[in-house]
Amino acid sequence: MTPQELKTVLSSGLLSFPVTDFDAAGDFRADTYARRLEWLAPYGASALFAAGGTGEFFSLEPGEYTSIIKTAVDTCKGRVPILAGAGGPTRQAIAYAQEAERLGAAGILLMPHYLTEASQKGLVAHVEQVCNSVDFGVVVYNRNLCRLNADSLEQLAERCPNLIGFKDGIGEVEPMVAIRRRLGERLTYLGGLPTAEVYAAAYKALGVPVYSSAVFNFIPKTAMEFYRAVAADDHATVGRLIDDFFLPYLEIRNRCEGYGVSIVKAGARLVGHDAGPVRAPLTDLLPEEVEQLDVLIKALGAQ
Repeated sequence: MTPQELKTVLSSGLLSFPVTDFDAAGDFRADTYARRLEWLAPYGASALFAAGGTGEFFSLEPGEYTSIIKTAVDTCKGRVPILAGAGGPTRQAIAYAQEAERLGAAGILLMPHYLTEASQKGLVAHVEQVCNSVDFGVVVYNRNLCRLNADSLEQLAERCPNLIGFKDGIGEVEPMVAIRRRLGERLTYLGGLPTAEVYAAAYKALGVPVYSSAVFNFIPKTAMEFYRAVAADDHATVGRLIDDFFLPYLEIRNRCEGYGVSIVKAGARLVGHDAGPVRAPLTDLLPEEVEQLDVLIKALGAQ
């Protein structure tokens, strides 16, 4: 898949980040991860991000990364394109990107470099070096310490033909409008805030109709229903699901830092697709919180 072909795919529908399966000791479980992808693939996501943020990329070591991306690519070949997470220091991000390309991924989501602050010039150099190290498509994730502005993205778009996408996890309207207006159709734009459904209608109005869904991991039917309702301006369905599920879901998620991943793993366990515990420094939901989530899920009906 060429970068431009991948760009078209990413612009066409809902995206998601499968959680990564761990056993009780915290080791990667390839068999249940493959079964998870086989379960999710037919529901209609246009692409899946393996070892992404919800997939706990930040907790993985290189050997595990290889196993995860290979399992995802092999399982979904011919059905759903796989993008791999990549990030951290520049040379580490390059190593992950090159490994993902070697394993047959369609592209990468370039996540933040972590820890240290950086100038716009430094961020441009970081992204450019990663893009130049591979031939496949790169989507840059604006989040935390990686905050590229319109000028920087314009430079990168000119220098890096395989930079095809911009995923926003910051949620500031003014810079998002500036980026969308400046770059036009040069990039595909993805909503990437945690529980992106809550922001989906607003982002669509900004010219960003596509987003990645974490809840697709455990309520894929509802996730697709919500995405199609936003696309069709079906405000009644959007409002009903926001009120009945997403707002009470957020009340649970917001109780503890890191629950954005933990609550998804809890949901997967409740619907019979247990992915095991989260890894430190994340913590799992408390039993009473799991019970509250179970009530919300059951109210949605069969998935």
